[in-house]
Amino acid sequence: MLIAEDVLLLLYDDQTGKPITGSPGLDFALAGAVLIELTLQQKLDITTEGKVGRLQVLDGAPTGDPILDERLSHLVDKPGKKPKDQIKPLSKHLRDQLLARLAQRGVLEAEQGKVLGLFPVTRWPAKDARHELEVRAQLESVLTQGLAPDQRTAALIALLSALNVVPKVITDSVDTRALKQRAKEIADSDWAAAAVKKAVAEMQAAVTAAIVVSATAGASASS
Repeated sequence: MLIAEDVLLLLYDDQTGKPITGSPGLDFALAGAVLIELTLQQKLDITTEGKVGRLQVLDGAPTGDPILDERLSHLVDKPGKKPKDQIKPLSKHLRDQLLARLAQRGVLEAEQGKVLGLFPVTRWPAKDARHELEVRAQLESVLTQGLAPDQRTAALIALLSALNVVPKVITDSVDTRALKQRAKEIADSDWAAAAVKKAVAEMQAAVTAAIVVSATAGASASS
């Protein structure tokens, strides 16, 4: 499973098949997860010399995953941009692709329905929640029991922290403030090699910045 797929499973309600957090935050987090995945696979890095903080493609060869490869190809064609400038274009159609693939694998189920009896809508309830339960158990062991996270778990926590949805994912904790603080500590700690940690920090900041820009634009349009 991709980190982006784990994000999606955690942020969709297993029974209703609806997202538990809104757009564009979820979509931007998925794009950030793809960038993190490509960084962990040593396909991307963040420049530290010259124009600092730019995405640098280290290896443009296909990963073998069509969803990752589509985004990697985009980055190869548009090099040298800051992560925050790539979040929105990389998020295009990403959620739909991930949901469809999870349904094809039998992890989710695509349920067709209508809102108000008129407007078609698709819900995505869980069909096989075994992987999601494993991910949740790993998150709980790190966030509530103090276990050290591996790189992928720490990256996932950093994204959830950026979206401020950790308490929505770990619902058994009675101390929401402590849960958020633990997630932030993990996101800020030295849990990975310097290059990977810097990349994740950049992605986290990019997701947050993209959400703020989108919210500001929406407020301006409505006023």
